[in-house]
Amino acid sequence: MKIDKYEYPDDLLYDREHNWARIEGNIVTQGFTDFAQSIAGEIVYVEIPRVGREVKQGEAFMSIESGKWVGRIKATFSGRIVEANEDLEWESTLVNEDPYGKGWMVKIEASNLEEERKNLYSPSDPEFQAFVQEEIKKYTK
Repeated sequence: MKIDKYEYPDDLLYDREHNWARIEGNIVTQGFTDFAQSIAGEIVYVEIPRVGREVKQGEAFMSIESGKWVGRIKATFSGRIVEANEDLEWESTLVNEDPYGKGWMVKIEASNLEEERKNLYSPSDPEFQAFVQEEIKKYTK
């Protein structure tokens, strides 16, 4: 689905921090949305978090930098990091080039999947679409 000119694949869930989550069993793959990478500009550095680290939904656990911005990435789900995309250490622009594919950041073994899933949005959710439209207005003046 497109919201304005930005892709939001229908099979993913989204938070209000511009992250996406792909759920496969109890493993959640997380990355940055098309809109997020667009407003950040070229990604020059991605802090690769330690595998085995415990994370909590909504809490920062890694950082990402572009030429004009440094930001903290918050977890879409609570749990344990089971894999980090090591390719981003050497090719951080994968986040820009393929945000929903090769630009993924981490895989989290979710500890409270069903309950925390309620805090995320489908791209078809009118409330989420309105939020994204407001963000677009705010950041692309």
